[in-house]
Amino acid sequence: MNFTNFDLNLLRILDALLATGSTTEAGRKLGLSQPAVSAALGRLRHALSDPLFLRQGRGLVPTDFAAGLQEPLRRLLEEAETLLSPERFDPLQTEARFKLSGADFFAELLVPQLGDRLQRRAPGIRVQLVDLVPDSYVDTIERYQVDMAFIPNMSFPDWIAHQPLFRSPFVTVASQNNARLRRAGIAPGDTIPLDLYCDMAHVLFSPEGNMTAMGDAALARLGRKRKVAMTMPFFSGVAGAVARSEMIALLPVQYANHVADRIGLALYRQPMPVPVATVSMIWHRRSTENPAHRWLREQIADLTAPLDAGTDAP
Repeated sequence: MNFTNFDLNLLRILDALLATGSTTEAGRKLGLSQPAVSAALGRLRHALSDPLFLRQGRGLVPTDFAAGLQEPLRRLLEEAETLLSPERFDPLQTEARFKLSGADFFAELLVPQLGDRLQRRAPGIRVQLVDLVPDSYVDTIERYQVDMAFIPNMSFPDWIAHQPLFRSPFVTVASQNNARLRRAGIAPGDTIPLDLYCDMAHVLFSPEGNMTAMGDAALARLGRKRKVAMTMPFFSGVAGAVARSEMIALLPVQYANHVADRIGLALYRQPMPVPVATVSMIWHRRSTENPAHRWLREQIADLTAPLDAGTDAP
């Protein structure tokens, strides 16, 4: 037999003939006409060099060769169906491994809750959190072989799938002991006047090391500039530097609220409108239908949904 030219669809017809012993019933099972099944039987006989079936009364009786094929052929087709069908995913049984990437914002606000949920619902899953590629967040997916990344919404290439998770407004933070704001009579929750805001030293969150960010763009629209005294690649570094100095900074309001009492920050309104960022979860489109990947995305979306609540500045 020349297997290279063999039509594998014929195996489904042979399986149906072995199960029914009738070209009519086999055709009904497969949605084919009786003449089509008879023609396929002829091709099978030629390809396998065996009559395969002999007529007995109104039915077909398999030859010894054909009868010997029945069980292994059924197993072969079942295995092929399993191989080509979407995986049945059981979170309690999986041992999947995932690599996630995002700013330390997520290490603070998402990872502890995610770890707790996975221990209860999918104890075999292992998650690794890695840094974003500083100069190109989207490249994190390919360069670090990351399964999902959490980044501000932007224009994504065609190979990236994405899902918006929550909005992230910004708030100005200062030490609870900031003497300059206290002398100016500005209480937490107040708006810092524009002149004072521009004159104070700022700490800038900047993974790329740039000395400008959206706060600068917002001030530029008013024809003003701020004094950037320091840049940090981590939100935790920005918050810590501000808490122990007379400097101020812009932080996502969710993160600021989360760490304020613990490290001694006070929250203020900035004197200029700053665009609200939308944070999205991104992944390579090749993983969209992966059952384990889809399940983890659903858990993350569920856990981050509350971050959209209470996002107003103080």
